[in-house]
Amino acid sequence: MALFLLLSSAFAKTVTYNFNVGWVTAQPDGFSRPTIGINGQWPIPQITAAVGDKVVVNVKNDLGNQTTSLHFHGLYQNGTTHMDGPVGVSQCSIPIGGSFVYEFQIDQPGTYWYHSHDSGQYPDGLRGALIITDPDSPYKDQYDEEIVLTLSDWYHDQMPGLLSWFISYANPTGAEPVPDSALMNETQNLSIKVEPGKTYMFRIVNMAAFAAQYLWFEGHTMRIVEVDGIYTEAAEADMLYLTAAQRCSVLITTKNDTSSNFAIIGSMDLDLFDKIPENLNPNVTGWLVYDSAAPLPTPAFVDAFEPFDDFTLIPHDRLPLFSQVDQSIQLDMKMDNLGDGANYAFFNDLTYVRPKVPTLYSALTSGTEASNPAIYGANTIPFVLQKNEVVEIVLNSMDPGKHPFHLHGHAFQTVVRSQEEAGVYVGNETFPEFPMRRDTVLVRPNGNIVLRFQADNPGIWLFHCHIEWHVTSGLVATMVEAPLELQQSLSFAQSPYASSNSSALAIPASHIEACTSQGLPLAGNAAGNTEDLLNLEGENLPPAPLPAGFTAKGIVALVFSIVAAFAGMAVIGWYGALEVKGAKDEQPH
Repeated sequence: MALFLLLSSAFAKTVTYNFNVGWVTAQPDGFSRPTIGINGQWPIPQITAAVGDKVVVNVKNDLGNQTTSLHFHGLYQNGTTHMDGPVGVSQCSIPIGGSFVYEFQIDQPGTYWYHSHDSGQYPDGLRGALIITDPDSPYKDQYDEEIVLTLSDWYHDQMPGLLSWFISYANPTGAEPVPDSALMNETQNLSIKVEPGKTYMFRIVNMAAFAAQYLWFEGHTMRIVEVDGIYTEAAEADMLYLTAAQRCSVLITTKNDTSSNFAIIGSMDLDLFDKIPENLNPNVTGWLVYDSAAPLPTPAFVDAFEPFDDFTLIPHDRLPLFSQVDQSIQLDMKMDNLGDGANYAFFNDLTYVRPKVPTLYSALTSGTEASNPAIYGANTIPFVLQKNEVVEIVLNSMDPGKHPFHLHGHAFQTVVRSQEEAGVYVGNETFPEFPMRRDTVLVRPNGNIVLRFQADNPGIWLFHCHIEWHVTSGLVATMVEAPLELQQSLSFAQSPYASSNSSALAIPASHIEACTSQGLPLAGNAAGNTEDLLNLEGENLPPAPLPAGFTAKGIVALVFSIVAAFAGMAVIGWYGALEVKGAKDEQPH
């Protein structure tokens, strides 16, 4: 073991990326619009490292009109929870003109991605693949080459304007904006050159804001070997279903005959959309190109979508079911309106609101009170986890939509996933012996899921729906994991809150500057109170509840009544003006 560690450290390296985040112009589907790029380019660079490497990402915010952040989706950030990236959770936003350093050790292989985790920003372009190679992969001798394939959805309007409408009284039913198009590797009509008789590992990432996609390769069978960074026992599939934020690696062996090319089809799941625009093309097509001189075929029509069921996957390491649960957390999910008339998302009748102090900083500056969930504010929806306990999340969806749920800091065992309309979980399921593990999983309409993981990674970790519209409308909970142990491994150096552990990591200067330069507090409870941690006066709160008797339908009727009234007054005014003008015209000259 000592020799292995010595050899691993000898081959490890530091991988550094310098990112200037700024605006560029892009037109991936033919429509030109401002897009968030890096170093003057879009699509943004892929981050690549190997197991054992240290990754350093130096970020400069050159957007000029927005703050930003980066989250490295799927990386557990063991020992570096302060590098996770969600604003209001593990950091303050990177201010306009500001710089920020992310630095973390890679100890897990797999297919990941990185994206902004600030104010619903990443659908404007700040999203890219993150690949961790593995010299010890169990499938390393079974393929010749790797190919990264991203799926995404694309909006012609920018997110700030879309969000302003989405969370407003003008949209009381909470209808999510429908994407204008689907993309493959952030473009359309993608060609992928392949050679006959070779096996390729396709690392597939859905980086969408909203749309899940069905994916298939005409004339080819896939062998699934990894999901969300977890190696699986190989499983054959003809079609995949990937929600926003999910990843999957598949092996595809090409044909020996090079006379034909074959379509790759991604198709957005239309079930997610409240209303389907008449001009929407939900599909994006690419091609496996054997012969560049041969035609690119039109995809064949499919009678039905029949994707592989990822619940049946078995992890390659065959980690058994966590059978003994120490803490069970029930989350009842719904969508409803608040007093401003807008539609919000709720866990246990609470909608998430970003605290004044990043939750991590509250945990580091509150001493023994860090184990008291009250200090984090009710609307961060906090749950305190004890170190190494087995945690179970039971999520009951009371919504007719599909929702992909993601946990930061962990992969979870997917113990139960019900069918549609199953209602609340009643505990009558037979659990799999070796449950599928991943970090993002779909809950079906009005269904339920049961997830289990071990709390072996002290930190502050979000659990949220990865439809970006629902993150912004509050479908987020906070896992405060082993906060007292966290204080011994991470602290504000040279401050009253410094850890007594001399080997503890220090919050970097750029992280502190991100807060102080914007006048944001670094310590205390969710309200920034450092004197009385149980006094949350002044904390950020959601709008007041809807008055008794109001419903979404009632708000719709009220909005349309008001609109109709204004329209009627406008018509009266216009007609009256015509009469006056006519009277003037009839006067003698």
